[in-house]
Amino acid sequence: MKLDTDIPPPKRIAYLLIIWVFAALVFSYPFLFPSSDFAPEDIAQRQVVETDMPDFKSIQDIKARKIAFFNYLMPIIRHQNKLILEKRAFLFTIEENINQQKPLTTKQLKRLGELLKEYRVDANTKLVSQLTSLLKKIDIIPPELVLMQAANESAWGTSRFATKGYNFFGLWCFKRGCGFVPKNRDNGANHEVAKFKNLSHGMYVYFRNLNRHAAYSELRNIRHNLRKSGQNIRAEALAKGLGSYSERGDEYINELIQMIKFNRKFMRV
Repeated sequence: MKLDTDIPPPKRIAYLLIIWVFAALVFSYPFLFPSSDFAPEDIAQRQVVETDMPDFKSIQDIKARKIAFFNYLMPIIRHQNKLILEKRAFLFTIEENINQQKPLTTKQLKRLGELLKEYRVDANTKLVSQLTSLLKKIDIIPPELVLMQAANESAWGTSRFATKGYNFFGLWCFKRGCGFVPKNRDNGANHEVAKFKNLSHGMYVYFRNLNRHAAYSELRNIRHNLRKSGQNIRAEALAKGLGSYSERGDEYINELIQMIKFNRKFMRV
């Protein structure tokens, strides 16, 4: 930009200062007003630091391997539950506004719309019904249950899906190239075992899967009833709602419950 050199020095300084401030605002705009155009899994990764994945196979001592496994996963599990509790707090704020007959702000409506889409709740129903459905779906998952499913599905972090794709839960995807093609996939099947960019991404999808997929409505019903009766949300109770997670059904549930009981002493929850 060419400046007029005939401008008196004091005015020139003020002019330069205005230009400098304007330029600073332009270049810092993305940081002052971050774009809301990001995927939910990107939100889930903010403000959490991941450590490098240990080589679980190389840890020969079983107890040491378990502790390393729990220590690696636990911070991300806690972070996901923290984000869920923040979402619930937002929904309770909306509920309070309704009770007090206060109109929702544009920002609140936008965030509510994002949650409806994320958790597949019908936006055409009444607002009270939307909140009821969201509060049933958006809730914590006990760390003990998450850890034992991860251990069960990933062979304590040694499967290739875990080590190469941060998939500790055997999660599927259906877009070609989205993950790993299972070696024993049936003819005509098109699913792949999903590959994630990091642990936070994989953990977010797992939490979202249990909290919104129709196959796990029983888990959510159990959790909702525990909430209503003022009881703690315990891992063994929610495990009984995972009959659809594995073809083994009740056998899988019983195995998870036994794993939870046996390994709880190694967990720092």
